[in-house]
This record gives sequence, structure tokens and C-alpha cells, in this order.
Amino acid sequence: MSFSAIEVKTHEFVTTITLNRPERLNALTLPMAEELFSALHAHDKDDATRVFIITGAGRGFSAGADLADSASEMHQATNNPTLAERLYQALVDIEKPIIAAINGVAVGGGCTLTLLCDIRLAAKSARFQLPFTKLGISAELGSTYTLPKLVGSARAMELVLMSKMISSAEALEIGLVNHRIADDQLLIDANEMASYIASLPPLSVRMNKALLKQAADQQTQFRSETMALAMLKQTADAMEAASAFREKRDPVFTGL
Repeated sequence: MSFSAIEVKTHEFVTTITLNRPERLNALTLPMAEELFSALHAHDKDDATRVFIITGAGRGFSAGADLADSASEMHQATNNPTLAERLYQALVDIEKPIIAAINGVAVGGGCTLTLLCDIRLAAKSARFQLPFTKLGISAELGSTYTLPKLVGSARAMELVLMSKMISSAEALEIGLVNHRIADDQLLIDANEMASYIASLPPLSVRMNKALLKQAADQQTQFRSETMALAMLKQTADAMEAASAFREKRDPVFTGL
């Protein structure tokens, strides 16, 4: 599969997708969103991939929607997905974990894109901005749901209504990112985390991701957990984990 706006590499069950328009600070376009959709969905069905990393080429993660591309959306057929719709569709139903390795500015859609990822690692130089209010538009990519869940409603209100840029240190403090990492160590740490997750039972990883993302009341969530646990206990990987523990050896997981 050939791409022009992203780069895709798979190594030892980890697929790294790099937004690759560095001359435009990886500004998001509809063709890029289509490529991201294709790559994520194809590799989500491929047993050679167990974990994704999404990062940006050059000095930024993404500067958000490319204004030139946004203007072209006005002239497309009304039944075609918008940039925001295609980006949301690209990430929202991916079963395997997605780690965002945020290597620089993440602004607008570049920031809300990271909120659809499961784990966010930020370089020390990374900065974040949700400028929608000052641009006279509304937040997108489901961020009015995901952002308050991460940082609380009051913090979310402040970030969106004031449209201010924040540092990676503040992003870590408020819970917008999981870890803050030296710039030259970011991809090393992201790959170490991805490789560790990839070494775990694949079905269990996907099931636990699904349960954690499921928006449900406590009783419904408990029933879902009970059904998932009953199913996973019957898998070969669960039996292998128990055998390896008893035999004091490293387990070998197959995804079965």
C-alpha cells in the first residue's frame, strides 16, 4: 500500500504511522485523513500489527486542518465525508492500542486527533492548543466528549473557551498527556511501551481497550467485564500465561 501524506512502518508487531507533511507542520488534509483511515483499518486486521504509534515528521506533530484543503471541502459532494468526519472514522473504532508520540506543536485538529489515541506521550518541546473559539468555530473529533473525561469539565472549558497555547509541562499536570519525555527520547520510549504492550496477549489487550473506552453505567460495565473475562479465560494465550507463571518461564503469546 503506497501513501504520499503518511509513512507506515511495521517492526516486531508495532506499526508506526508518521504524518508526513513537514513543510506544512503536518497540517491535516482530506487525502491525509483517507490514507490514515486506510492504514489504520488495514493494519488493525493484520496479525503482524498489535500496537500503533502515531507521530509527526519534522518539528511538529500537526498544526491542525490545512486551510487550503478546508476551502476545497466547500466544493465537494455533500455525501462525501468532511476532514473531521474522516479523521474521526479513522481512529474511533480501531481495536488495537494507539500511542500518540507528540513531537512538537499539536494545534486544533492536531490536538484533538491525539485525544482519540489511547495513550499520549509528549516531547518536552510539545505544545498544545484548542483554538476553535477564537476562530469562531466549534471543537471537533469528539473532543467535547473526550477532553472533559481527560482533564475535567472546568479545565476543558478553560482550554477551549480561552483558546490558549499550553506547554507539555502543563499538559502533563492537567492529565492531557500520560508522560513528558526528552525530545530525543520520545520515539525510543514510545517504541518501548508499544513493544511491551505488543508482548502481552493480543485478545486481552484489545478486549481491555474496548472495555475501558466503553461509555456505560456501572452495572452494564460489570456485565460486559464478566462476559469478556469468561471469553478470555478460554483462550490459548490465557492458558499459556498461567502455564508460564507456574513453570517460571517467559510466556509466548499467539493471539489465539
